[in-house]
Amino acid sequence: MLLQLAWRNIWRNPRRTILILAAVTIAVWSMVFSSALMRGIADQMVRNGIATLTGHIQIHQQGFRDDPSAAMHMKNPTELKQTLQDHLPPGALFSARVRTNAVASNARHSGGVTLVGIDPDREKKLSFVSSSIISGNYLDAEDPYGIIIGTSLMNSLKTRVGNKLVVMAQDTRQKMSSRAFRITGEYRAELEATEKEFVFITLPAAQNLLKMDEALSEICIVLPDREKVRETAAALARILPKDHEILAWQEMLPLVTATLRLYESIIYLWYLVAFTAMAFGLVNTFLMAVLERIREFGLLRALGMKSRWIIQGVMTESFFLLVIGIALGNALGAISVIGLSHTGIDLSVFAGGTQYWGLPKIIYPVLLASDAILVNGIVLVLGLLVSGYPALKASHFTPVEAMAHT
Repeated sequence: MLLQLAWRNIWRNPRRTILILAAVTIAVWSMVFSSALMRGIADQMVRNGIATLTGHIQIHQQGFRDDPSAAMHMKNPTELKQTLQDHLPPGALFSARVRTNAVASNARHSGGVTLVGIDPDREKKLSFVSSSIISGNYLDAEDPYGIIIGTSLMNSLKTRVGNKLVVMAQDTRQKMSSRAFRITGEYRAELEATEKEFVFITLPAAQNLLKMDEALSEICIVLPDREKVRETAAALARILPKDHEILAWQEMLPLVTATLRLYESIIYLWYLVAFTAMAFGLVNTFLMAVLERIREFGLLRALGMKSRWIIQGVMTESFFLLVIGIALGNALGAISVIGLSHTGIDLSVFAGGTQYWGLPKIIYPVLLASDAILVNGIVLVLGLLVSGYPALKASHFTPVEAMAHT
């Protein structure tokens, strides 16, 4: 009986009902979509950071991050690789690298770079390099003189695929060592800074240039489950030599980690803003509805209806409106997210700003079930609490006051 009365009452004034539903729907949609947008930005920042040579976990010689030179290398590559094969979870991938600061130059131009020696076959599955080639070819493991560089560096050096490039770096004996390479490929990365910084040659070529024999600068690991990174890093730290440093991506990308926390705060701040706006609309609209029905409530009290029944009736009306608004908001949010999950939101027109902040040029929203549940819970629970004030006001009208109201 109460449910039927509440349902009929909310449609006694369709215009007001539509107004309330619009407020709830827009609030829910904005919260769902904004959280999906922020999650999408954060997820792509993490993915880009991991793909840009970071991986999920890295292993170095202690002190390598402070002094990334050829002298800071790991001398036991065979034993280290075997340990990783034995202890990494199924599906995990790893690749050995040599990395050092260097100078790349041609006849007229030069620039500081980070020289990275990679295993071409293993690196295909771990990082962005092979999938980012836009001109020429990827590295050939049998070619000790091939080198690939980024588009921005190529423009800076005013060179092109097929030209020679001299790379000079300090070897393990603290002496300068140089070699001429031929540019076999050009890559384009998400960030221009990446294109300007990294040049890639084969692992044996880097070891030969830097007089490292079979020593390595780092091993990069990618896990099948990103949630197991810290657990796996801690396990490796217990079994690897103490002079090795094991770092999770959160430690190697502190700016990304801080940005994730910032985005989390922004999401909750927007929840507060959207709900506050919705709450004012709900209170004002319900108060108008209550004041228009003073005589009705007075008559019900005169007929013996208890105050709590009036409260229950008004709260039930609020519940119906909130549930319908939440359903419409979720549907609208899901349509928005699904529609943009394929095309994305193109921010290339703001390329300078996105590059500065390390943001992707195209953002794909990511809607988490936990976010949707949280939004629905917040709106329903707090919406009912906000609706409690008009309900209490309706229950406090005495029959005499109500009948005197015109």
